[in-house]
Amino acid sequence: MMENYLTIKATGQHEIIIEKSRFICSVTRAEDEKMALDFIQSIKKAHWNASHNCSAYIIGERDQFQKANDDGEPSGTAGVPMLEVLKKKQLKNVAVVVTRYFGGIKLGAGGLVRAYGNSVSETCNVVGIVERSLATIISCTLDYSAHAKFEHALEQHDYQIANMTFTDKVTIDVYVDRPNVFNFHEWAVNLTNGQIKMQESGEKYREKDVI
Repeated sequence: MMENYLTIKATGQHEIIIEKSRFICSVTRAEDEKMALDFIQSIKKAHWNASHNCSAYIIGERDQFQKANDDGEPSGTAGVPMLEVLKKKQLKNVAVVVTRYFGGIKLGAGGLVRAYGNSVSETCNVVGIVERSLATIISCTLDYSAHAKFEHALEQHDYQIANMTFTDKVTIDVYVDRPNVFNFHEWAVNLTNGQIKMQESGEKYREKDVI
């Protein structure tokens, strides 16, 4: 698993109009090629009457799965510029489709490159970009009388809460960077005077907004 990487915040869509042509960009996360291809097909089905449904995706820790498709536009004017935007933004595990409804005015090769590239760039910015970082989940169990102070201290020290469970006690699952696990244990014990139980509950990605 990757320690950290950039990707889009969520599945989304954004439209721009250039010289009367509509460029509708749809973007999603894709953990493998099947997810990417299924997404591309779903957009093509939804916009079956469009002039073009151009696509690109980039997947894998080393970007080992990449593909760009011009879908009838002049070679190299759509899919490749879309893929280059994903690379420039250093995004991983992303699939994108730009649907074009032709408005009657030809843009030329340079105009198409800019249009498809700008469509993807704007959409990524509108949808949002996040950094996903792999962290250890530490489950912290303590009495109700102590949980408010502990929760406040977590916020003050920028520890992110993954989940909270309320039974006879309160269990707070906390994201902790792997190199900081030992220090977190010491800090939590000192803060609660030892009135806390902690156990590691696996690893999970946490997300921080970049755009």
